Amino acid sequence: MDFELSEDQQAFAETAREFAAHELAPHAAQWDREQTFPRAAIAKAGDLGFCGLYAPEHIGGLALPRLDATLVFEQMAAVDPSTTAFITIHNMATWMLGSWGTSAVCERWGADLTSGRKLASYCLTEPGAGSDAGNLKTRAELQGGEYVINGGKAFISGAGSTDVLVLMARTGGGGAAGVSAFAVPADAPGISYGKKEHKMGWNSQPTRTIAFDNVRIPADHLLGAEGEGFRIAMKGLDGGRINIATCSVGAAQGALDAARRYLHERQQFGKPLASFQALQFKLADMATELVAARQMVRLAASKLDAGHRDASTYCAMAKRFATDAGFNVCNDALQLHGGYGYLGEFPLERLVRDTRVHQILEGTNEIMRLIVARKLLESDVDIR
Repeated sequence: MDFELSEDQQAFAETAREFAAHELAPHAAQWDREQTFPRAAIAKAGDLGFCGLYAPEHIGGLALPRLDATLVFEQMAAVDPSTTAFITIHNMATWMLGSWGTSAVCERWGADLTSGRKLASYCLTEPGAGSDAGNLKTRAELQGGEYVINGGKAFISGAGSTDVLVLMARTGGGGAAGVSAFAVPADAPGISYGKKEHKMGWNSQPTRTIAFDNVRIPADHLLGAEGEGFRIAMKGLDGGRINIATCSVGAAQGALDAARRYLHERQQFGKPLASFQALQFKLADMATELVAARQMVRLAASKLDAGHRDASTYCAMAKRFATDAGFNVCNDALQLHGGYGYLGEFPLERLVRDTRVHQILEGTNEIMRLIVARKLLESDVDIR
């Protein structure tokens, strides 16, 4: 097994690192403080291909392996997990549209999404259907040549500021088999958006509820076939879990780097903090957890790229471990900064706030444990 990155992979990572340093790092704290959605910066990411990393080539995507995409997301998340996380969600929605959309849908939105000129939101969660996504209530009824959509979604990233909604709605009976997927214009008549939620973190991206009141879309805006929506959603979430785990790894790397610098710069009792063995031990544990999380995420991405039968299990394990470990590393880095870590002038408090939600979204870490445990108990899954 080769753990070294290829020259192409190193080049992608370096390009993302430079982009993050020049376009994200100087502004991330301000975007967080002022709750600004940086569409211009995201469009610049699109110029580099970062808005369609693994989207199909026929809509302008790079069609990269998920492993290569993690290298890009990690570099950006090291300075701005919030904006990077939105870019990962946009990538997931764009990949869904390009993979299952009709020619009309792909022609209408594909190139604009992969270039970052337009942005997409992913609409699965509902007020009464969070972890129980198969029980969603939003309904789409076929009437002639149109689907008529009624219902509501909650906790939608980018809602009110994006152009396309990749929507999961019920077209059949109860349960997962009755769910279908759609591409919906974000400004379609009958769509209304709730207030921008006041959040602990992720302030550079808006989060709102969405209401659908007799929203009409052409029948060819169905993604895949009727009844395939839940399967499409779960395929998207496998990659989404890798993406959000990668954002935790990137944030943890940024926090660790900040802590290393601070331990050399800060002096107490006449010597630098780096000379205290207890703090050395803490730093060593942080680095070990970070490396373990990174390797688990890359393993899961490799399993997904290879179409491994247990890829979903690996994605769940990676998401659970990396988001827990990433948050802990950020929190420990804040502790090493003492009172300064709590101040807005340092990046630690923002990294802690932004990574906390990673343990909740794309399936809570409790749900990740259920996925892994059920697979272990119900099948001959091989995790060796």
